[in-house]
Amino acid sequence: MSDAKPIWIRDPLAILADGAARGIVVKEGRIIELVPSGGTPATADAAEFDAREHVVLPGLINTHHHFYQTLTRALPAAMDRELFPWLQALYPVWARMTPEALQLGVTVAMSELLLSGCTTTTDHHYVFPAGLEESVDIEVAVAKRLGVRVLLTRGSMNLSQRDGGLPPDSVVQDEDTILADSARVVGKYHQRGADAMVQIALAPCSPFSVTTSLMRATADLAGKLDVRLHTHLAETEDENKFCQQMYGCRPLDYLDQCGWLNARTWLAHGIFFNADEMKRLGKAKTTISHCACSNQLLASGCCPVCDMEEAGVGIGIGVDGSASNDGSNLMQEVRAAFLLQRARYGVTKVSHKDALRWATKGSAACVGRPELGEIALGKAADLALFKLDELRFSGHGDPLAALVLCGAHRADRVMVAGNWAVVDGSIPGLDVPDLLNRHTAAARAMQAG
Repeated sequence: MSDAKPIWIRDPLAILADGAARGIVVKEGRIIELVPSGGTPATADAAEFDAREHVVLPGLINTHHHFYQTLTRALPAAMDRELFPWLQALYPVWARMTPEALQLGVTVAMSELLLSGCTTTTDHHYVFPAGLEESVDIEVAVAKRLGVRVLLTRGSMNLSQRDGGLPPDSVVQDEDTILADSARVVGKYHQRGADAMVQIALAPCSPFSVTTSLMRATADLAGKLDVRLHTHLAETEDENKFCQQMYGCRPLDYLDQCGWLNARTWLAHGIFFNADEMKRLGKAKTTISHCACSNQLLASGCCPVCDMEEAGVGIGIGVDGSASNDGSNLMQEVRAAFLLQRARYGVTKVSHKDALRWATKGSAACVGRPELGEIALGKAADLALFKLDELRFSGHGDPLAALVLCGAHRADRVMVAGNWAVVDGSIPGLDVPDLLNRHTAAARAMQAG
């Protein structure tokens, strides 16, 4: 919880909110006042933060990621491959991950996200080789240290190559182990309520790496524990073929049969749904994380975002894994989503404000956090403040549009729950050169085998 003294974020250059031309007042982790044009705060004794050089956004929310993959960026063995052969090239490398390497990979990913204006992030950690049984615990510790809000998923794989799946035996676990640890991490770490900083969801990896039994048991456990569900779905045509051959149905039908088609679930990618399936998703209130960069790099396809929204499907933004992006910059992901969807649907259907909405209110719906993603009374004081003082912005007209169109990539200030997590473009207390050295060494050790 933030300090009790209120803060007036005063006179922003621009702000993504109505009725707040003179800024907002935050106190105890909440937005308590919007200050309109010509007005002054009714709140007494507020400290002032001069935001005249800042464009103020709701904190961006990342709805899909694999933090550990920062350790395998631009790996030659995985380059220029589509999803299935890409994964097969990387599984053996990931199997060599140590707890220290994971901690470093997670720290790099979360730091990169924070510096890009992200205040809440999910992670989908599904690789549990021997020695990494406490992966979620490692992630929680890093999130608390950096001050970022998280929804961490306890991922899983139990369908290995010998059983007809894609991953090798070295990175899978058995169902009983997975379910027991899922219950453990929810019981130990999951916080409830509007002020929650750490939450846990359950996330079997995909139809081609998990058994039907585990999919169903995980849905039952999520219902019992009242937590969210997440998985990859409809990312590639290969996945469609796998489901038809293995289960005799399309991926969404399989998901429905496993008890997943409901408002508890958000899905990564959603590229290959047909019109009827989109309507079913909308009716079920299942949401989609759009991962524009990853989908382009792996040549998976393009999520039909506007068609989905017309069918009532909520859309959020995810950077996806740093081995398929190959970055963790959420502001750059906003621009990528804008450009990809603008190219698909045209200038009248997709604007920069749509892309910002997907990364804020849309992403908040994906993670089940209606108190996030919007600058409004009573909402969480999660904010991203950007300066337009780089060459890339020189000559801009509309400051909000400039963030997306001119390619903003680094926030000057980031506030999470009323506390400054980024100050003057840096994370207080983070020794970046030391982190880079240790992370690079860990990555090289993993990649060398």
